[in-house]
Amino acid sequence: MPSDSGFDHGLLSPATAGHDALVCDAAVVDALVTAEVALVRALAAERAVDDGVAERIGSALGWQGEQIGCRDHGVDPRELALAAVGGGNPVIPLVGRLRSAVDEADAPWIHRGATSQDILDTALMVVSRRATAQVLTDLIAAADSLRTLAVEHADDVAAARTLTQHAVPTTTGARIGAWERGIRRSIDRLGDVRDTLPAQLGGAAGTLASFADEFGADLARRLPAAFAGQLGLSAPAAPWHTERWPVTELGDVLVQVLDALGKLAGDVATLSRTEIGELAEGSGGGSSAMPQKQNPAHSVLIRSAAVRAPQLGATVHLASTLAVDERPDGAWHAEWPTLRELLRIALGAAAHSRDLATGLRVDRGAAARNLDLTGGLIVSERLRRALVPLIGAERFAELVAAGDPTTLADRLRALPEVAVLDLDDLLDAGRYTGLASEFADPDSTEPKP
Repeated sequence: MPSDSGFDHGLLSPATAGHDALVCDAAVVDALVTAEVALVRALAAERAVDDGVAERIGSALGWQGEQIGCRDHGVDPRELALAAVGGGNPVIPLVGRLRSAVDEADAPWIHRGATSQDILDTALMVVSRRATAQVLTDLIAAADSLRTLAVEHADDVAAARTLTQHAVPTTTGARIGAWERGIRRSIDRLGDVRDTLPAQLGGAAGTLASFADEFGADLARRLPAAFAGQLGLSAPAAPWHTERWPVTELGDVLVQVLDALGKLAGDVATLSRTEIGELAEGSGGGSSAMPQKQNPAHSVLIRSAAVRAPQLGATVHLASTLAVDERPDGAWHAEWPTLRELLRIALGAAAHSRDLATGLRVDRGAAARNLDLTGGLIVSERLRRALVPLIGAERFAELVAAGDPTTLADRLRALPEVAVLDLDDLLDAGRYTGLASEFADPDSTEPKP
């Protein structure tokens, strides 16, 4: 048996290793304790309990302010996890441990009027807010790097590919710009969702009855907002114990983030193939057997995360549909690891995308070489429009299909009917990129010649 009893160090999830501290079990326990302390502080803010009680409890449990929460509270995540089995969630044993850690006279104020779901849901929103802040930071850095690269290569002509085959010319910048736009959309949506992540406070069955009975209906109405304010979360319009939109909306946007990053990684991996070579990561990964290899490691790890995301998102939605009664029997529990794993892989993928975008290298020579592989056939769409009126559709089809494509220009020049055309212009792939340069650099006002 290994001496370290920790279950998951990321050995089988290298896409997240080193980037998941914000969602580890210790971070969740910190958030649980933070939520309990925040509730006492909210009661104090509403003058339902003396400020001194809140200060003593906060001091005993390591409260360090809204942006940091609780540290040094002495709760061991592994021990708490084992103790959680009996009641089905970690809040039940946590409350007893926190009460024993504060003055006996103050202990009854811990978890006063709340239910386990209030604390656990709120803690997950705290963890989510912190994690998504880091994801956003990395996504913005990646998008900014891609924007710079797209502008730099806005006019670099390359072969567009559809269904794996050369299609028509595009530009490398247009391709990179498309990646950036996808990431920017996910940034906007993730930012909106992050700013609306709500606290949870409803009491035993989502009615706030305990608070209303002890402190009055007016205070019960104000308390959720005061509680949310202590944590930097949004105030919910009502308890959402079985209205799981905060989780499903967050899950959806995390899937969108990973979709966008998966597109980036998939294209980079393809275009960095030895026989294509148009792109390369800044630092390639090695091979255990083949010393010559420079694997696109960032792309591989991002794609591994993106492949996992849709199934996790589906599980979140399934759990939401099974959220029956006033507290779900198992569906709620299924959300916890699923949401955490979505956050985890988003953290890892966003960090890798930042490094990928920052170090991405473009090989203009390879792009030009690949563009010429079909000897002008890549502009067949343009040629057809110019030539069919002169030689007919059947002869044009024979020209395109016949023989070695590298002789296409010579075959065209041999046709007397095309003497009226500027074949050099028609065969110039750079003259048939449409608005690609504008898509790469939307701020450019220079008209394309």
